[in-house]
Amino acid sequence: MITGKARLAGVAGWPVSHSRSPRMHNHWIAVHGLDAAYVPLAIPPERFAECVRALAACGFRGMNVTIPHKEAAFALCDEVTPRARRAGAVNTLVFAEDRITGDCTDGFGFLASLGGYDPASGPAVVLGAGGAARAIAAALLDAGAPRVTLVNRSRARAEALAAALAGPVDVAEAPPLDGAALLVNATSLGMAGQPPLELDLAPLPPHALVADIVYVPLETPLLAAARARGLRAVGGLGMLLHQARPGFEAWFGVLPEVDQALFDMLAADIPAR
Repeated sequence: MITGKARLAGVAGWPVSHSRSPRMHNHWIAVHGLDAAYVPLAIPPERFAECVRALAACGFRGMNVTIPHKEAAFALCDEVTPRARRAGAVNTLVFAEDRITGDCTDGFGFLASLGGYDPASGPAVVLGAGGAARAIAAALLDAGAPRVTLVNRSRARAEALAAALAGPVDVAEAPPLDGAALLVNATSLGMAGQPPLELDLAPLPPHALVADIVYVPLETPLLAAARARGLRAVGGLGMLLHQARPGFEAWFGVLPEVDQALFDMLAADIPAR
């Protein structure tokens, strides 16, 4: 039951109708019996800043931001968390005491989705050099990965990212899979409507984990190829679910759990392949 004291949050995008965040957050709100609501916010880019400030003034607790607002959100913040600054991106805004704080929960969500994988167990290979790749690489390094190698179509962009991250980061023309403990696809290849990621996984050791941040479809060609070789494979839906948890806690005061019922609910309207 929503009352006049309801705590409010939402997700801003342009467009935003495709977002699965409202289903996810309102599921958690129902599970915990909260007087709260989470709504989709279709905000055009040219009105983003004024709309965010207006929502904060109206009592919203905060919001998620998705394409195309992430850079604008970073610039709008009064302060950002260390992990947001390290990732160079913001996907979560928290409104409190006339201040806007930005956080980046993508790296947290990615690591949590791996189900106990220890980044310190061996070198990682990350495909891509965009915002998701940066957040993931930063999270892996901060969690103790001994080395992260970036592979991207534009080597210059990968080198710029490596310089920004600092630490044990390499750039390679081709993925150095021999001896890698983790392979991450942080590109859009394999997504519905995009070309598949064509990569020979034979050099990967049998203990390697293959992760794909794409979640439409649930089983990308990369994941199918990994499973065919007997490798452990993790899709992108778990990252989507886990990255939402810190924001929910900041806005509503409860750290929710990702359970099978929630996973199945969101997976039900996503193509399997």
